[in-house]
Amino acid sequence: MIPINLVGWIVALALVLVVIGSAVRIIFEYERGVIFRLGRFAGVKGPGLRFIIPIVDKIVKISLRTVAMDVPPQDVITRDNVSVKVNAVLYFRVIHPDKAMIEVENYLYATSQLAQTSLRSVLGQSDLDQILAERDKINLHLQEILDRQTDPWGVKISNVEIKHVDLPTEMQRAMARQAEAERERRSKVIHAEGEFQASKKLSQAAKIISSESGALQLRFLQTLTEVSAEKNSTIIFPIPLDLIRPFLEKIDKKES
Repeated sequence: MIPINLVGWIVALALVLVVIGSAVRIIFEYERGVIFRLGRFAGVKGPGLRFIIPIVDKIVKISLRTVAMDVPPQDVITRDNVSVKVNAVLYFRVIHPDKAMIEVENYLYATSQLAQTSLRSVLGQSDLDQILAERDKINLHLQEILDRQTDPWGVKISNVEIKHVDLPTEMQRAMARQAEAERERRSKVIHAEGEFQASKKLSQAAKIISSESGALQLRFLQTLTEVSAEKNSTIIFPIPLDLIRPFLEKIDKKES
């Protein structure tokens, strides 16, 4: 039989251990503890071993680490009446744990809903070309809007990135045709510029050859060398007009 006094001591010791256990809290380095005493805000505790008053105090731990939140795909109608589906990713963290706990019921859910509505609103005011070509500006604009609206909640928006823009099939085909036409236009422009530069060089070469009497003969000999190097069975010898001009003049005199 265990003495009654010993049982009493065991029960008292167990109660003391339970009270001490309920009064001790461990807060990690990346957390902060928001203390409520009898329902009223009593302060924020930093990391380490913390003691609270059992039953009287309640501690809520808030993480200060950066949260990467995926914004679900949103159906957006752009300013030029194109229906697209856009999703994004949101990076934020809590900088004021007391505000994140007191000013909003669930700061994670509230931030997610705010990001979705802001994404539809901002993209709805932009053209499709702006969404595709000016993502950095749109991301910065979204960040400024979200950061301004979440500041009363103690939440800091560090970055917003549009991940994917899903276009309708018809729009994808139209953009492919447009890109192909643009590439063809550039090809024609480059070809025309090449022809123009070549014509200028040929004009300069013709002026140089015409000014030098021996240049034409040298070009004639060079042409014969190039033709003979090809091992052709038939060789055409170009005859300068200067050689046959006297004969042509005699024929003209006889006919006249």
